[in-house]
Order: sequence, then structure tokens, then C-alpha cells
Amino acid sequence: MAQTDYYKALGIEKGASADDIKKAFRKLAVKYHPDRNPDNKGAEDKFKEINEAYAVLSDSEKKQQYDTFGSSGFHNKYSQEDIFRGFDFGNAYKDMGGGGGAEDIFSRLFGGSFGRGGGRGGFRSVQQNGADHEMELTISFRDAAQGAEKQVAFRRNGQREELKVKIPAGVDNGSKIRISGKGAQSDSGGSAGDLFLILHVAPDPVFVRDGGDLFVERPISFSAACLGVSLDVPTLEGDKRIKVPAGIQPGTKIRLKGCGIKSLGSNAKGDLFVKIAVHIPETLNAEQKKLVEELAEKGL
Repeated sequence: MAQTDYYKALGIEKGASADDIKKAFRKLAVKYHPDRNPDNKGAEDKFKEINEAYAVLSDSEKKQQYDTFGSSGFHNKYSQEDIFRGFDFGNAYKDMGGGGGAEDIFSRLFGGSFGRGGGRGGFRSVQQNGADHEMELTISFRDAAQGAEKQVAFRRNGQREELKVKIPAGVDNGSKIRISGKGAQSDSGGSAGDLFLILHVAPDPVFVRDGGDLFVERPISFSAACLGVSLDVPTLEGDKRIKVPAGIQPGTKIRLKGCGIKSLGSNAKGDLFVKIAVHIPETLNAEQKKLVEELAEKGL
């Protein structure tokens, strides 16, 4: 029933008065009441829907929240237990023959979420866990790739708290780390919520990441491209020497297997790709120009 348009459920406009809301509800409640529709699943669902709608729209505070935030925003703030908390079932079914049996009907229809004893309408709320909290945390590229331990500070229940958090190797932008029991405390005796750290990874001046693979660009001279060369390239574990074959073409990638980033939850690593760029000098001195001209005459 979550995400239901409560006004449409009762067949009324958003600006309807409290009396119009009550009249619409009572008319539909009589029509779809389980006693009048035994073994009718469609009528049962409609009956639950209109009661949920009336529990919200008949309460000025909940109605204001619903009108302000819309259906999705409202249900992010209110659980079904919150919606029916304080709902006066006796008044809702006054002169309709609902009587005390309304409690038994609702306990059955809503899966036993509500029971006798306490509360304005003879219903009590169940225990609910505290709300989850989210916090953004920016980490370096290498901390994301290799893992790290970070000290984080946050506010919980009005108090500042600090704790050490282990960042597993291989996390990426948008990864979440769940810290159990560090969310809001419950107001009804349930467990505390959880804290979720949403990670943002800062860019690196050397490496570009694509999943578990890393990419780095290395320029070489025209002569090195023609003749081949050995050069040192950076990896997360330090420089490694590679051989660039003679005649390599600009944009060619040389693969270093297993020199990428470790996958989350396994020891498998991606690869490092070295993209070769051929540097063309913008200016030449007289000697260089003469040599290039000679090469051009020889068809190079």
C-alpha cells in the first residue's frame, strides 16, 4: 500500500474538507468492509487502502507532511506503524457498527502488527529500530585501491563520536560501508540504526581507473618509437621497467598483468595498461632539422 495516492484512494480532491474526507471514508468503509465481502481479496485490499488513507488525511500533522513531501517522501518518514499510531478506530467506525471488533479486524488484516492495549484507539505500536544515518567520506585514490584505516567523526543523538573505520582495498566511488548500531537510537525499545559511509574517491594525477584496471600514459620520442626503448612506468607497488618494441604505433597499450586494483571480496587483481604516446617536438634546431630532412629524403 505504500506509495498509494491517498486522495485518489478516497475519491476526493486534495482541497477536500475534514468533513468531506470523513464522509468519503465512511462510504467506502461500508462498501468494502470485510463483513460484507467475505473471502474477497480485492475488497480486503481496498479496505486496508482506504483505512490507511483516512489514518493520514484525518490527522492534521500527518496530512500536512503528506501534502508537503508527497507519497514517496512521506513514506520515507513514516512506517505503517507510524501511520496508524494514535488513530482513533472507535471514532472512525462510530455509528457504523464497527464496535470493538474493529481492533480484531485490523490485527488480522495488517498481519498482527497492531495489538490491544495502550494507545488512543486501543492499539499499541510495535518496537521499531532506529533510523539509519548516511555520511559522505572522501578518500585518496591509493587508499581506495590499497585499503586503509580512517578516523571518522560524526554526530549521533546530539553527541560527537569518533571511531576507526577499515576501508577495504578495491572500493570505488559510491561504495558504502555499513557500521552496525551507529545510527539513531530507537524511541520504542528497538535496536539502533546503522551508519552508512558513502565513499568518494579523489582523482589521481597519474592513474585512471576503469573497474579493476588502471591506465597510465607515457610519452616517448620519435626515435624511441622507431628503434624501441626500455622505460620505467609507475605502478601502485612502485616503478616497473618495460620494453617498448621498435616500430610501436602511437596509442598502443602495453599490458602489465595483475598490476591493477584488487577486487572487493577476492584476491584477484586487474591489469595496468601503459598507453604509449609519441612526442613530436614543436621546434627543431638547425642540426635536428637537417637530420629530419635527410630522413624524409630516404622515405622515413
